[in-house]
Amino acid sequence: MTGLCNGRVVVVTGAGRGLGRAHALAFAAEGAKVVVNDLGVGLDGTGAGAGPAQQVVDEITASGGEAVAHGGDIATADGAASLVATALDAFGRLDTLVNNAGFLRDRMLVNLGEDDWDAVMRVHLKGHFLPLRHAAAYWRAEAKAGREPVARVINTSSGAGLLGSVGQGNYAAAKAGIVGLTLVASAEMGRYGVQVNAIAPAARTRMTEQTFAETMAAPSGGGFDAMAPENVSPLVVWLGSAASACVTGRVFEAEAGRITVMEGWRPGPTADKGARWTPTEAGETTLKLLAAAEPPHPVYGTH
Repeated sequence: MTGLCNGRVVVVTGAGRGLGRAHALAFAAEGAKVVVNDLGVGLDGTGAGAGPAQQVVDEITASGGEAVAHGGDIATADGAASLVATALDAFGRLDTLVNNAGFLRDRMLVNLGEDDWDAVMRVHLKGHFLPLRHAAAYWRAEAKAGREPVARVINTSSGAGLLGSVGQGNYAAAKAGIVGLTLVASAEMGRYGVQVNAIAPAARTRMTEQTFAETMAAPSGGGFDAMAPENVSPLVVWLGSAASACVTGRVFEAEAGRITVMEGWRPGPTADKGARWTPTEAGETTLKLLAAAEPPHPVYGTH
């Protein structure tokens, strides 16, 4: 490894398994000191246990790295505050925050209960906002004290949040919200030396193994495992390092050996009458604009 993150302190939420675990190990391999956060809950967010986070810490320390476990609920103010405090107490600083924690409560909209909506919004969207808020407060204080950080935040969105996904209305809405939060945080926090980006990863994890069961099987014979979570982590590590200077407010898809810069909403065909439309005129004009526009990508699950 190159030591890309030597001296940096990195917090990864939801790092006990899957993508978060891969990110934590990859940061440690590049010299970072890592705070491994995980509640140890099930796929639907129920239950809890300290085992997964501590196992990742043990893996890192066994390889000669430095890491500590954090088992707090980062979707609460106290848990998010203690997450940042753990980094400061253990390592004296915080340089990079990777927001990754989440779980699924998939239902078609007509069957989606309010509790399942709230639970997914809480862990994904609030679970991004609160750690970001507490980390940002620390970095702002550092900047105002004349110690401008070289700080990085990597948020975790999803293709479901960019395109939609049948049966995942709650998850897709939360992941779309994370993109909006990323853009706002990038604009607000740049003055304090903080860069904020988002990834939309595709990999084989507990959350995706049923959805992509037919296409995500590991290869036989030691070939390239295109859907391994570890394939996403190199981009995350680079975004979390000082080497990613001036890259902020961006969303990247990462899957297998592919990295894509996602280009979000931007003005397309436009018509301006210079006066109020009638409903009929508005409809006729809209149909002409749609005919000239790029067709949208299909929602996941519709093809």
